[in-house]
Amino acid sequence: MLALPPDAPSLADAVAQAVRDGVAAGELVPGTTYSVYQLAELLGVSRSPAREGLLRLAEAGLIEIRRNRGFRVLPPSAHDIEEIIGIRLALEPPAARHAAERGTDEQLAAVRAALEAMAAAAGRDDDASFWPADRTLHDLLLRTAGRPRTAAIVERLRTTTALLGPPTTASGRTLRDIHAEHEPVVSAVLGRDGAAAEAAMRAHLEATRDLLMGNLRQDRATSGAQAGP
Repeated sequence: MLALPPDAPSLADAVAQAVRDGVAAGELVPGTTYSVYQLAELLGVSRSPAREGLLRLAEAGLIEIRRNRGFRVLPPSAHDIEEIIGIRLALEPPAARHAAERGTDEQLAAVRAALEAMAAAAGRDDDASFWPADRTLHDLLLRTAGRPRTAAIVERLRTTTALLGPPTTASGRTLRDIHAEHEPVVSAVLGRDGAAAEAAMRAHLEATRDLLMGNLRQDRATSGAQAGP
């Protein structure tokens, strides 16, 4: 069920975040048209902040507002993926370096715990637990680097790429494979090796980009085959 986050600076911001959360959780499906009025009623807000929040998401390219019909979630294009991962590559590898060099013992313990949660979920093939742990780990690394605004930006970007589904289907990718990509990042951070942490994060994000692009090409090929000549 969609719900307003309690800490948003305004109702419009809260509506926008509620829709993002619904997309990430799979409650709002790409291509389906939803009523603005139903959204407002569900969230317990008037139509004005509901529309304002949706306008912000439309400007970000996450949804399309359909006149007199409502709105629909837009799946990202290949260009979107390239741009999003490009932004993350500019932000997260240097942040991993800073986390390694400046993180407190308490912060690094939280990073270690997040990786352990990913390992446990991967061992159970538990997607529902694995991806929140993955997001927590990336968020902790950014905040350990002293970059909370960057953490908020990355979270929004990940909401968009999540529309393509988790990057585990291309080339038989598994949760264990994804966890294994994070191990050198965390190992370098815990060892306070900034250069290695930066390189490992860059390698992980580049692999994620390639997997997402592979998923997109696979989906298009499947759709084309189903459509026929």
